[in-house]
Amino acid sequence: MVRILHIETATKICSVGLSEDGKLISIEEESSDQYIHAERLTVLIEKIMKEKGLLFSDLSAIAVTSGPGSYTGLRIGVSTAKGLCYAAELPLIAIDTLDGIIDQAKNSYPGQNICAMIDARRMEVFSKIVDGQGNIVKPLSADELETTTYDKLKPFVACGDGADKCKEIWSEESVIFDTTIKSSVRGQIEKALYMFQQEDFVDVAYFEPKYLKDFIATQPKKRKFY
Repeated sequence: MVRILHIETATKICSVGLSEDGKLISIEEESSDQYIHAERLTVLIEKIMKEKGLLFSDLSAIAVTSGPGSYTGLRIGVSTAKGLCYAAELPLIAIDTLDGIIDQAKNSYPGQNICAMIDARRMEVFSKIVDGQGNIVKPLSADELETTTYDKLKPFVACGDGADKCKEIWSEESVIFDTTIKSSVRGQIEKALYMFQQEDFVDVAYFEPKYLKDFIATQPKKRKFY
């Protein structure tokens, strides 16, 4: 049995889950504008492990979001995952934040283009767009939103907490907004199992998440996709 502990802390949602052979069997999620990851992450992990009567040595691997996202949230999630991997001698799997959102959206919108976006402050987002077959149409980038942003890439389904911003400036029928799909370990399950089977692990000692710090720390140049 492949048993994986999942950690997602890229946004304001602190999400922890447990999967067995690619099926989510337990999940705990909390959200707050105050970023509660430091206080709640280990509590949620302990709750799941205790409820299932498991030791960390019973796990096959740990999967953690690799970014982009909140610097603080990612740092806490990755540091926690690394510590658990070291202690229990487990492999570490890194899952892209936006891929996790896309994988959730594909189940609800099969065959449609998906634009996954997470909030990057002001009118800025981290985003990735894939087509109905999962091929990348626009790779991960940090973009400033305007009325014409991604015009040549529409239609698509916009999801993730960054999609909330777009409702204010995009009103055309070519975009479906589904802001119920957000960063969650629910989007890690299938990919984490596949990566485990392929032994696609990251180095526990040297792995660092994708902070995209330069974009956050400075006023970005406008990137337009017309």
